Amino acid sequence: MAKNRTLWLGIVVLVAVLAGSAGTTAPTSAPGDQQTLAESNNRFACSLYARLKDDKGNLFFSPYSISTALAMTYAGARGETAVQMAKTLEFTLEPDRLHPAVHSLIEALNAGGKKGDYELSVANALWGQKGHGFLPDFLDLTQRNYRAGLRDVDFSNAQGTRRTINAWVEKETRQRIKDLIKEGVITPNTALILTNAIYFKGSWSLPFNNKHTQRQPFTLLDNTKVDTLIMHRMGTFNYMKGDDLQVLELPYVGRRLSMIILLPNQVAGLPAMEKLLTGENLRQWLANLHEQNVSVALPKFSITSEFRLNDVLKSMGMADAFSGRANFSGMDGQRGLFISHVLHKAFVDVNEQGTEAAAATGVIMKSSAPPVFRADHPFIFLIRDIPSNTVLFIGRLMNPKE
Repeated sequence: MAKNRTLWLGIVVLVAVLAGSAGTTAPTSAPGDQQTLAESNNRFACSLYARLKDDKGNLFFSPYSISTALAMTYAGARGETAVQMAKTLEFTLEPDRLHPAVHSLIEALNAGGKKGDYELSVANALWGQKGHGFLPDFLDLTQRNYRAGLRDVDFSNAQGTRRTINAWVEKETRQRIKDLIKEGVITPNTALILTNAIYFKGSWSLPFNNKHTQRQPFTLLDNTKVDTLIMHRMGTFNYMKGDDLQVLELPYVGRRLSMIILLPNQVAGLPAMEKLLTGENLRQWLANLHEQNVSVALPKFSITSEFRLNDVLKSMGMADAFSGRANFSGMDGQRGLFISHVLHKAFVDVNEQGTEAAAATGVIMKSSAPPVFRADHPFIFLIRDIPSNTVLFIGRLMNPKE
């Protein structure tokens, strides 16, 4: 499916993961830290959306997947690189509390997905160059908090390794995310790839009857109309109407997860509403929801989006991570690693029965390539006495065959 990058007209869809207090295994997070992490993730979601919304077309991504993959990367960041990443990702918890909070949320999400009301799974993995020498503390932290065991690979075999990682992504997303890592991304100086995959499939708590689905007009921003399949149902839902928008919550079976729909009151009101989409406004809108009998009309739709997030994340404040100034010495004790790519791909399908969504994120770390000194053109050369720094001879080579 073609790449799409602006939310479908008139409706902003956010999949709200309402994480409860499921039991977790060690490490455990401090009371309130999971909520603090959720607020950070929501602020990051709104900030990233603001950067991605300007391109035309549909848009869908998983801020949770991106944040989780980058949180694993952040575990190895030090100095100014770590400061920039924390600010960009909206992390307010100190690392010793952040990573256990991430762990608790992953455990809660996966536990909820195993109860049978819906499918939800989160998986992480590290793919490291054999013999690179990653620090035990880094590997232990990512294993304990992210269940991301290190898998030894050989990045000099770029095609084979790419197929292996992409196959893992496909498996963890039920074949919905394919070819996350394209040809040419992996090179011999790739040292580490950090991956996250998330998959969700849930049925509406109050499903739509497909007998009531009708082909009806959908009005675009330029006021032209296109016919599409619109689903209909009446029911009691959490709902709010404000001066600029309406907010509707559609719960899935089990009522632990829901879809939140933000609908501008004006047909062409999406651009103005997008400017209001902040973490704080979202919190207030959700707090104002109340049960009400609502007549719902919602399009059936399917979106696939794909992103290379390097430039966006640089513009959000973490430029050092992508440059020679990067400090990921917490990974291997050296200063040679930097992020070469942050890749993300997401899929969603909404129909009468419910929603299926999947996303994957890959953070590709490379080693700074050693400088190449290839004397294959004319040059000057000197012979010097090192203790006195005296040049004893000097010359130039114009043609080695003369």
